[in-house]
Amino acid sequence: MPAVFQASPIPIAFIARPSHKDSLKNLAFNGKILSDQMDIFRWARLSLALGITVFVVFPATTLFPSALFAQQAEPAKPSIVQPGAPGEPSKTLPPSTKAKLPPQSRADTAFMQGMIMHHAQAVEMTALIESHTQNKELRALGARISISQTDEIKFMKRWLAARGERLSMPMPDMSSMDMSQEMSPLMPGMLTPDQMKALRQAKDAQFDQLFLNGMIQHHNGALTMVKDLFDTAGAGQDAELFNFATDVDNGQRAEIRIMQGMLQKKSEEGKQ
Repeated sequence: MPAVFQASPIPIAFIARPSHKDSLKNLAFNGKILSDQMDIFRWARLSLALGITVFVVFPATTLFPSALFAQQAEPAKPSIVQPGAPGEPSKTLPPSTKAKLPPQSRADTAFMQGMIMHHAQAVEMTALIESHTQNKELRALGARISISQTDEIKFMKRWLAARGERLSMPMPDMSSMDMSQEMSPLMPGMLTPDQMKALRQAKDAQFDQLFLNGMIQHHNGALTMVKDLFDTAGAGQDAELFNFATDVDNGQRAEIRIMQGMLQKKSEEGKQ
């Protein structure tokens, strides 16, 4: 059998006489790397002196340069495939096709604008915790609410800006309103000015009680807003908005359970 050794870039096959196997071994493994034709010829002369037959096997790209150019051909352009409806075939769209944002209803925009205002009050409430209570459990909860809702406000603003919408709800026309009547909160669950004033004036255990009750009210209002969105025909179809509203619903339900547990704990401690 020929002894075949892979060298870079050209492999060479040796057929050695039995008496010269050791010489072949030394020749093949002396660390020499074939890198050009001069190396090949030098090895050929040395091999003939040892009685070794040399076969040079050239790669296809050496004998046929066109194969190398074929390998470097321009890659095919990616195609854009639009999945078909159930039972219908997919369609291949032209490369010039540009992505378009899905249409949103007016309710989608109003939901995002209103939820920015809603979240902003929750962040304002959590900002009072550090100076109003030493309750470590409440401080941890407040930090969680503050971080998550601040991030969600940023997301909602990006969503609105990408669609050319205002970041805040337009103010209602005040000219036809009876100013003697107190205006009701625009968003469900938001604390009234009197509730916020009482929260700012409270300290320690009283603050804890007002904060937990107020934030449960606030979170329940957010759940109402999500329900109203999905109950509106044609609303909530945007994928980003749907995922966001679903996350709000799940997250605030979980936090309501946490706060209810904290209130229950305080109630049991007060009975002891």
